[in-house]
Amino acid sequence: MTARTATPRTARAINDRIALDLLAVEGPLTATRLRELTGLSRPSVSDLLGRLGDDGLVRIVGEAGEERRGPKARLYGLAADRAHVAAFDVRTDSVAFALADLTGRTLAHHTLPVPQDADDPDRSTLIGTVLAALDTTLGNLGVPAVHTAVLGAPGLADPATGALRPFSSLPGWHGALLTELRARLDAPVHLENEVNLAGIAEHRVGAARDRDTFALLWLGHGLGAALVLRGALWRGATGGAGEVGFLPVPGTGGMPSSLDCDAGFHALAAAPVVRALAREHGLTAPGDDVTAAETLIRAAAGAPAGEPGAALLDALAGRVVIGIAGLVSVLDPGCVVLGGEIGRAGGDALAARVSRLLRDLSPLDTEIRPATVTGSPVLGGGLVTALDAARDDLFGPAVGR
Repeated sequence: MTARTATPRTARAINDRIALDLLAVEGPLTATRLRELTGLSRPSVSDLLGRLGDDGLVRIVGEAGEERRGPKARLYGLAADRAHVAAFDVRTDSVAFALADLTGRTLAHHTLPVPQDADDPDRSTLIGTVLAALDTTLGNLGVPAVHTAVLGAPGLADPATGALRPFSSLPGWHGALLTELRARLDAPVHLENEVNLAGIAEHRVGAARDRDTFALLWLGHGLGAALVLRGALWRGATGGAGEVGFLPVPGTGGMPSSLDCDAGFHALAAAPVVRALAREHGLTAPGDDVTAAETLIRAAAGAPAGEPGAALLDALAGRVVIGIAGLVSVLDPGCVVLGGEIGRAGGDALAARVSRLLRDLSPLDTEIRPATVTGSPVLGGGLVTALDAARDDLFGPAVGR
């Protein structure tokens, strides 16, 4: 990353942003290292650090090396407490949230279960519980305010209005929670489809870090895809890009409708279907559909040839590749990441099977990879997205993005 030449004021803004981005990516740096990475002169770096210190964005956070002392050893880092961001992962059975400081360090992570009757008229109780947990967490951390938040939820996140348009099968309290969060935080709360956030996480810190174009196929309670084209998330005209659960495919015995994806690709590889498929192979596991399917596929990924687990994985790959073939024929992304609880559990074993089958179905070279982001990729992608927005606001326009 090299500083650019421009008018004095513009040059200072560009160089400040380059330095701040370097500190965000590399962590604390000495002035000498900043000079090496930016190509700026010693006086320019000194002035830059002075400006950023006066703005409260950078501070001295330590020294480089146990034996070194003096100005040259000073480590400059982002002022972590200058701003805090939040991410929310809203499912039908739980609400999770995480908080991070300006450096991207996660400070807290909580998951709250959702009662089965959460969509009844008294849904305000559920929303109140979430808001109370958030307030308590902020208070315990001594965080006065959230600068930016991102909420990931199933459904269509309309890019024009910022509103959530859930499908008929999804609970109505998702939109109400979004409204209440915006009012309570008094800060921007951006809405994004949860699979899109998982795709962002894989792009920035996971399996697709080396790709500027790829698709993530989410295999979980439902099916979805995140599409990253030339480094940018593609949402579509109405926010519905990647709703592959509605993709008409052979083998489902019917056709999906605008309100119901049960006869679409969803019917081949969603968690309840995978659990039923496992039972056909004599395999069972306790828990809800997602937990059971994840457990069964993880065990199957390590099963030797000839065992029921291996046969289950073969059968699942034969179903998954049908949807991927359609996705590839339209987009030609060059890479498809298998994500979600089931895709991640299948790991390299499932990816290898799908890859072999895809070569027989498509003339397009497509690499199949398993997702690698640990923890919640939705929260991870949400924090990355929130940090980008907060840093753009505090640091000025991004360079090259």
